[in-house]
Amino acid sequence: MTTNPFDADRPPDLGRRRGKGGKGGKGSGGRRDESIMVPDVSFDSYYGRHIVKPAPWEKEVAAYLFLGGVAAGSALLGAGGAARGYPALQRVGRIGAVTGAALGGAALAKDLGKPSRALNMMRTVKLTSPMSVGSWILTAFGSFAGAALAAEVGRPLLERRSGSRRSSGRVVSLASKALRLADGPATVGSAFFAPPLAAYTAVLLADTATPTWHESYRELPFVFVSSANLAASGLALMAVPTRENGPARKLAAVSAVAELVMFERLQEQLGETLSEPLRTGKAGRLLRASRALTVGGALGAAVLGGNRLAAAVSGAALMAASACTRFGVFEAGMVSAIDPKYTVEPQRERLEKRRAAGVVDDSITTAR
Repeated sequence: MTTNPFDADRPPDLGRRRGKGGKGGKGSGGRRDESIMVPDVSFDSYYGRHIVKPAPWEKEVAAYLFLGGVAAGSALLGAGGAARGYPALQRVGRIGAVTGAALGGAALAKDLGKPSRALNMMRTVKLTSPMSVGSWILTAFGSFAGAALAAEVGRPLLERRSGSRRSSGRVVSLASKALRLADGPATVGSAFFAPPLAAYTAVLLADTATPTWHESYRELPFVFVSSANLAASGLALMAVPTRENGPARKLAAVSAVAELVMFERLQEQLGETLSEPLRTGKAGRLLRASRALTVGGALGAAVLGGNRLAAAVSGAALMAASACTRFGVFEAGMVSAIDPKYTVEPQRERLEKRRAAGVVDDSITTAR
């Protein structure tokens, strides 16, 4: 007799049904033993395995989602400061863009395990892969943001040294002029790639089979872009003098309203089942904290942003709100992949809707 490793998962053998006069009943008309009937059971996955394989990502990816948002929003504020003549806002925006991109890239490389894997992602361009496209977006953004910061920091140093020696002074002067010429294109380039950098991470999550992420593909990019602007506004409110923080205060107010509205819209579109991971457990606590911090930080920035201490506190609240949003969405997606009900119950709901509409087969529609 052969055995199978899954024999232990099979129900016990209760024997064959007996015929007339057998034990347990009188023929076919005898009373059936209800103990051998199949009871009502709740759904579980096959042999306890996941239906959807959870994404093999650790907390470093959630940190990358947050840091990428800080970088993207800071680049936009830095470009705005350059256009409006706010040097402190321009400087803080450029430093935030480069620092966020560098730290985010480091977090992504750590999650990949080997730095060489991050470099190998640059060997090809695959337009159907959000990860491939995102890698090139991050590279282009980092190049332009780095050039803008180099022009910001290097030009004053070169200008001070331009008159030190006659022979080398010409070289230094030419380098200073080159940085001045590169400043504009670098600023425009970083601002151009900032929105795709803020949005592509949402597309990356929605491109997986993780139920809560996958079904959020319409609203999640808007949530992430708004969250990125909140984080950048918070950084500016903490670091920029009050006389130049007007654009950051306005961006914080607009982004807070946009994020709150789009997140509510996202939960409505997901429905009761798929939005449950966003409302319960660790993810629910993070996202409730995010809403409270968003409201408090935005109101503080709009009403009390002219006060240095109030602006700093409001900025810290907005950065914390953005971090809670990214980590909360990340956690909710992982929960929805692990629990099979978030895969099966939406499938059953869609099946019932098709049957109610008269669709009895994927290719046949009947009228009722």
